[in-house]
Amino acid sequence: MRAHGFSAAQPGTSAQAALDAIARQRGRLFLYVPVFLAIGIGSYFALPRDPTPPEWAALAALTLGLATLARWLSEDLAPLLIAAILTLCGVLLAGHRAHQVAAPVLSYRYYGAIEGRIVKIDRSSSDAMRLTLDQVVLERISPARTPRHVRISLHGQQGFMTPEPGLRIMTTGHLGPPPAPSEPGGFDFRRLAWFEGLGAVGYTRIPVLIAAPPDPTGQSLTRLRMRISAAVQDRIPGDRGGFAAAILTGDRSGIPQSRIEDLRRSNLAHLLAISGLHMGLLTGFVFGLLRLLMALVPPFALRAPTRKLAALGALGAGGFYLALSGGNVATERAYIMVAVMLVAVLLDRRAISLRSVAMAATLILILRPEALVQAGFQMSFAATIALVAVFRFLSDDRAWRDRLPRWALPVVSVILCSVVAGIATAPIAAASFNRIAEYGLIANLLTVPLMGLVIMPAAVLAALLAPFGLEGLGLALMSPAIGWILTVAEQVGALEGAVLPIIQPDPWVIPMLSLGALWLILWQGRARFAGLPVMALALLLWSQTTRPALLIAPEAELVGLMTPEGRALSRARAGSFTASSWLQADGDGADQAQAHARTGADPRAQITHLRGGGFDVLHLAGKRALADLDMLCIPGRIIVTTEVPEEKPRVCTLLTPADLRATGARAYDIRAGQIVMRSVTGASGARPWTGRTAP
Repeated sequence: MRAHGFSAAQPGTSAQAALDAIARQRGRLFLYVPVFLAIGIGSYFALPRDPTPPEWAALAALTLGLATLARWLSEDLAPLLIAAILTLCGVLLAGHRAHQVAAPVLSYRYYGAIEGRIVKIDRSSSDAMRLTLDQVVLERISPARTPRHVRISLHGQQGFMTPEPGLRIMTTGHLGPPPAPSEPGGFDFRRLAWFEGLGAVGYTRIPVLIAAPPDPTGQSLTRLRMRISAAVQDRIPGDRGGFAAAILTGDRSGIPQSRIEDLRRSNLAHLLAISGLHMGLLTGFVFGLLRLLMALVPPFALRAPTRKLAALGALGAGGFYLALSGGNVATERAYIMVAVMLVAVLLDRRAISLRSVAMAATLILILRPEALVQAGFQMSFAATIALVAVFRFLSDDRAWRDRLPRWALPVVSVILCSVVAGIATAPIAAASFNRIAEYGLIANLLTVPLMGLVIMPAAVLAALLAPFGLEGLGLALMSPAIGWILTVAEQVGALEGAVLPIIQPDPWVIPMLSLGALWLILWQGRARFAGLPVMALALLLWSQTTRPALLIAPEAELVGLMTPEGRALSRARAGSFTASSWLQADGDGADQAQAHARTGADPRAQITHLRGGGFDVLHLAGKRALADLDMLCIPGRIIVTTEVPEEKPRVCTLLTPADLRATGARAYDIRAGQIVMRSVTGASGARPWTGRTAP
């Protein structure tokens, strides 16, 4: 204890007992650094509005004041104050990042000439080719108001040019601001687009033409990546080549959406993302290969620090893989995690430990605070923390290894890895994607070993042989293994009951579940088991989640009313993306046509009547449906129209696209006999990405 310090607790008090418990965590307190940073970052994203400049200044002053005070506190109180400081730092980091990435966002619908340089090529959910452009020029929009990046999907007759990064293209198309959530509290694509610098999205049906050839001095690495992708797909034709290109270069444009859906239904979509699995397998293989090669030269192996040299080589290989894959957020996160572990080897520290994971998480949260609210970050660290904790526990008790034959140990380890990672990531995957792949464990056990034993080693072999023009040997070894993965995905995904729909939880369920799990893993002593009831309560509350009774789409193109059979949708085809989002969040496995059939209405009818749960709703589609508006408007009825009538009747509640344009999508419930309405505008608040400022 510092001589000049002071303590607020006296011996024998409950406060002192709590401080004593904290003192027993000495040596492990660093593990809580990313936890409290994450609490602060999460608090920022949960705010109803962005702090004003004076509030930011006050928050920064408070943080500095607490940091100064921490120097004078006794060692028993200092950890509590440091936790508060880290939480405040998390808020400041997230706020700084949100304003640092600020860029113009299109505020209205635009139709006209679009010109820009291709920086990314991928596919949309409808399987259309999609181009992300920078150096954008839009007709009648000044450079100061032009978005930094725009993304357009290519429809209609195309094929007049072959897209490649660096190519400057021009076309005529439709653009609009990134879309708002399809319901209050739903996934907000605007936030994701804000941090990616994406200021407009849209489509074109006009042929895309070349405006200027690629700049030979720019985007050389990106063009190299796409050339490698094209070469891989030439050597391995079909879907296998698209899969190989995706895991080697991050280019998914060669994989059709049907294959991606198979991978999702079988819980194998993570194999496409260049994440911790790929980075770990690649660097692990390079590390082992280098050590083996150096061991073949005994004089060198006896004198040189081969372990550290192998770590340096693996670090370089991982860095090249990061650059080659395009350096997206998921790959950066994976590289930071692997780099921390390899640097630990260089510093003679334990490479795989919770401390290394905490350091990686801290670096990522400092560099990209927005990663916290992305499913990739959450699933990656959930799996890593669970695996490190479980294998650390098992390494302390080696008796289980002694009871297994040597040949069975790798098999048991693979099974255990899949089970632990699957359990750890299942709640996050279910909350993010509203479904669980029931046979995902089987699919992963049948495929993941091939990634480490065949595909990644073959990729390294292809890279080593490429300078001699012999990369085809490595790719030939890779192709059958990829074919097996795609076959497993197709067969498992087609099984009856392969996907279990899951209802969208309330926004605090996953944070509560995560904090309970972290307490269970990180805390030392019997008090750790207090995390179990917290986790159980989160799951219990998830099971009690209810969905809005009535949902109205932001453009009035669709209405959905909850019925005993599930949500009934007013239209069989219109608003398909919104319909899919609503049904997924409901945990409803029906498609839009099946949900519309619950109304009993003719799909061609312009007037659809939805009734139940205290609601009486009519959806009028088209101008002709407005002819009977006065007769249909009765007290207590809600009428939603896709067209704006010349005069609004006052007897009923009438909602038109003009009304919804100000509020966004709406949700209605009946509570205590009263209709309660929530809107996207109200739920989203005044944040940088919503286009609204605090009053």
